Amino acid sequence: MKSIHVIRHGRPASTWGGADDDPGLDAVGLEQARAVACEILALPAASRPDRVVSSPLRRCRETAAPLAEALGVEVEIDPRVGEIPTPQALSANERPEWLRGAFSGRWAEIRGDLDYAAWARGVAYALLSYDGAAVFSHFVALNAAVATATGQEQVVVFRPDHCSRTVFQAEGDRLILVEKGREAQSQVL
Repeated sequence: MKSIHVIRHGRPASTWGGADDDPGLDAVGLEQARAVACEILALPAASRPDRVVSSPLRRCRETAAPLAEALGVEVEIDPRVGEIPTPQALSANERPEWLRGAFSGRWAEIRGDLDYAAWARGVAYALLSYDGAAVFSHFVALNAAVATATGQEQVVVFRPDHCSRTVFQAEGDRLILVEKGREAQSQVL
């Protein structure tokens, strides 16, 4: 049984609520992407991913690129491991406040256009199809996977740092948490 390595993207060039709604990585983020690729390539061959999957957002694609290049594979894009969908009625400027509210609650309590508890389970379900892959995703999606795997209802169950690697395994239709990634030292993400 191979592992599923889920990596939070590197540090973006702008934060939520910034002028760019799909920022790439800043210089630190690019270095983080190279470092996590080296970390993964240093794993024993039997544990090393052989596929690279990414959220469609630029910061994840740019984080995935060094590993994909080193492995000689194409980055597979999967929107199911993308960022949490924002309610359509919210402007980009309102998104940060909406996220702060979501972070303090439970999946079933998030207000918006869809069933966010089902969205969280969908992230975990998507990861089940990537046995043996490195999947580059986001803070909230990683929390969705960990919460689903551990049976927790809170939206934020840990604070994955940029380019931290969380490891799961697939057991039938269940996602099993093997190891949480490194957590952020700062409360500002």
